[in-house]
This record gives sequence, C-alpha cells and structure tokens, in this order.
Amino acid sequence: MKFTEKMQTAINAQIALEMWSANIYLSMSAYFAQQGLDGFAHWYHQQYKEELEHAEDMMHYIIQRGGKVKIQSIPAVETEFASALEVAEKAYAHECLVSEKIEELVRLASAEADMPSQDFFWKYIREQVEEEATASNIVDRVRLASDHAIIFLDKELASR
Repeated sequence: MKFTEKMQTAINAQIALEMWSANIYLSMSAYFAQQGLDGFAHWYHQQYKEELEHAEDMMHYIIQRGGKVKIQSIPAVETEFASALEVAEKAYAHECLVSEKIEELVRLASAEADMPSQDFFWKYIREQVEEEATASNIVDRVRLASDHAIIFLDKELASR
C-alpha cells in the first residue's frame, strides 16, 4: 500500500527536522564539553544519536512504503550559549516544537486516511511526552542548582 505524495513530502520534511535536531543537540553537547561538564555533554550527545535514529527510522519507513526519500539541506544551528540554563530551556522549547510537528504528521495521516502512517507516528507521540517531561525536569533542576551544585547534576546526567 503506497501513501500519498503529500504524506511522503511531510515525512521527508520531518526527516530534515530530525537531522536538524541532531545537530542542535550535538552543538549543545560540544558547549558542555568545552565547559568541562562531561555529564551534560554525554547526555546531550545521547540526544544527538537518538535524533539521528529517528531520521533513519523514518527514512526506512518511507522506503518500506514504496516511497522516495529526499534528503534535504538543514539550517545551521546555534553554537554559542551563555549558560547551562539557557541550553536546557532551548532544549525544552525544541522538544515542544518536535511534538507539534509529530502531531501534525498524525493529523495529516488521518486526513489522508493513511492508517499505517498514523500507527507509525503514534510511537513518536508517546515518546515526545517523555522527552518533554525529561527536558522540563532538567530545566527545573538546573534552576535549582547553584553554580557549585551543577557539578552534582552533571555527574547524574553522565549515567544515561
């Protein structure tokens, strides 16, 4: 069962967003590594790898459905950050954006009567609930940590 050109185009756009997301997290990871916060750097690097896995999963889905993958260029990402709190807040806002985009894909799949795509993207809907909660929790914890206490949070994030 093939899917519509509209659905295929939307998924290809989501692949680009996932690759952009990966670069955002890679940039955040580099920032923390340069600050000597290796636990934060590790955590955000894990996020980077997860976003690439999502892009690859969606790519394989298009192929499985008989569609055509169109890798798109992605915009440059921010590389300068002022603080751990700024990074955490930007990561949370980004996860909210990704949630919106995934929800749009499910709505489009419904409008296109594409039940396989609805099913495929529901796993990402569920995952985004967890991603937003985790990102929000990190924001809250960074806000609570004083400059010196951030090292304890850094050690915890290294265990991911």
